[in-house]
Amino acid sequence: MRPVLVYTLSRIGLFLVALGVLWLLGLQNPLVLIVASFLISGIASYVLLNKQRDAMSERISNKIDRPKPEDD
Repeated sequence: MRPVLVYTLSRIGLFLVALGVLWLLGLQNPLVLIVASFLISGIASYVLLNKQRDAMSERISNKIDRPKPEDD
């Protein structure tokens, strides 16, 4: 659960940073501000959060591949 939480919080943090920077730069239209922040944070997370994304994907993959207990 920890890698998923770290990645999710990092993505939210990048979104909030992008939102704040764009707002400080004078972007006042809420819809444009949110869409631009989403796009910028998505690109930034692709570059900056590579290790966290790999850890999260490994964790999820291990959970899916784990054998399930059989009910007899």
